[in-house]
Amino acid sequence: MQVLIIEDEKKAARNLAAMLAEIDTGIQVVAVIESVEQGIRWFEEHPSPDLIFSDIQLSDGLSFLIYQEVRVEAPIIFCTAYDEYLMQAFNTTAVSYLLKPISREQVAAALEKFGQMRRLFRKNAPGRTIEKLLAQLDFHYKTALLVNQGDKIIPLKMDDIAYLYLEEPALALITFRNQKYYYSSSLDEIQKLISPSLFYRANRQFIINRNAVAGIERYFTRRLIVKLAVDTPEKIIISKAKSSEFLEWMEGN
Repeated sequence: MQVLIIEDEKKAARNLAAMLAEIDTGIQVVAVIESVEQGIRWFEEHPSPDLIFSDIQLSDGLSFLIYQEVRVEAPIIFCTAYDEYLMQAFNTTAVSYLLKPISREQVAAALEKFGQMRRLFRKNAPGRTIEKLLAQLDFHYKTALLVNQGDKIIPLKMDDIAYLYLEEPALALITFRNQKYYYSSSLDEIQKLISPSLFYRANRQFIINRNAVAGIERYFTRRLIVKLAVDTPEKIIISKAKSSEFLEWMEGN
């Protein structure tokens, strides 16, 4: 099992790695991340690990910023000296919350809980990811967004939006007719409200409509460049870590 450690205290990271090796010799620590910036970069360039052990307070901010910026599907076991982040932690893919100083028994119990959850999902849905299971729930995604144009409020159909672009400090909606509207939201917030079968979060700046994709090209270090049927303010680049997922999405998987 591949495990990622997010911890800015070197001694704490070494102790945790040693505990994991003692508990399960099959665990491989793939990397130790020490900052938010490093974490975002790592997830953009690497496939998701099987499990994450994550501190919360890092040298350059809270680790929650990582999970807001990039799509992290791996379960997370939080290890922190503070209990005030408990509710915020479970807005992520958290499966456990350990208070420092952590013991070998706590880590072993958290790993056992993770193993039980993984076996349960495999038993109930072999070959399916949690994401695919959630997609089958009766959730009604937005079919239109209300946007302002002068004194008017216009219902803009989701099918008419070619892509959504983070144009600080606003969110721009670009239609297939190259019309631009602004919407008061973040990409993270709106991603939860729109259909994942129609829209894909390409990177930190873009969410794109499947029907707007005109072509895909291979780019450096196994990344992809997506070209749309309408103009974009910059290149849309899919990271190496997300390239396979994106191609599967384009095929309707």
